[in-house]
Amino acid sequence: MGTGASEWVCSVKVATVWTEPSSAREIDTPGISEPVLLTEWLEALTYKERLALCDENRIQTQLLYGEPVLVEKIEGEWAKIIAVWQPSKKDTRGYPGWVPVKQLQKSVHVDSIGVAHVNASKVQLWDKEGNPLLIVPINTILPVISEGASVFTVQTPHGEAMLSKKYVEFATSMEQYPKRSAEDAVTLGEHYLDLPYLWGGMSPYGYDCSGFTYNMLKACGYLIPRDASDQARSGKEVSLHEPSTWKKGDLLFFANDGGTGPVRHVGFYYGNGQLLHSPSTGKAVEILVLKGSKLEKEVCAVRRYAV
Repeated sequence: MGTGASEWVCSVKVATVWTEPSSAREIDTPGISEPVLLTEWLEALTYKERLALCDENRIQTQLLYGEPVLVEKIEGEWAKIIAVWQPSKKDTRGYPGWVPVKQLQKSVHVDSIGVAHVNASKVQLWDKEGNPLLIVPINTILPVISEGASVFTVQTPHGEAMLSKKYVEFATSMEQYPKRSAEDAVTLGEHYLDLPYLWGGMSPYGYDCSGFTYNMLKACGYLIPRDASDQARSGKEVSLHEPSTWKKGDLLFFANDGGTGPVRHVGFYYGNGQLLHSPSTGKAVEILVLKGSKLEKEVCAVRRYAV
């Protein structure tokens, strides 16, 4: 393959983006297969093996079905990609990493009338004969070919397929999605209470801290940076020292050394001195009372992306 990057899309419901091809271990085989076996993969991982995804810097992020990427090069069974919908300081074009080639397909241009944005946690995608094809997660975005009474016909990596109109929001383009309130992002986030944390996670199979804030805001029409440190530098600054000015849905950022170190965590301000967040490996999405917690003294920035 030449030096120019080519356009591809994710062809499994959720593809994990690895730091290097060697980052995936034998136990990760279900997570790099086609079709991907996400539930089986995550259920088989012990706490120690989940923790290693983070501590050994194995995973960068994840892609959702149909999400566009630039493929820079292919080495054996792996593709070096840039996730163009995930803004990052690591690359001006998007988030870099490695994905198995079998979890990607070359992009096909189609004449579409708009895009369908999945707004329920997990939704059945149907083939043209009305048979179940694939389960796709919230924030899956696919080009719409035509509209029927109860379904949208969408272009997918598996060809034309159908999505029930009950579970998707239609817009003429990505930029045309109505922007919902920050409170809506929080209400959506509450649907994932008790969902186990997953380092690099970007789907309802598991979110990391910034994957949680990124995806809840994306579902409400905002495309924000992927990582907490980048999220802390964007949006509208809110006074760190005046909690009375914080609003439900603002992003609170945390750092070690009493808030003076590099940003390491993010969550939604829930109001009433509380935080809605995806904490860390071994824990699950929760609402936390900040007062008296370890995080109370570590708040280092507050940013507002939605009103």
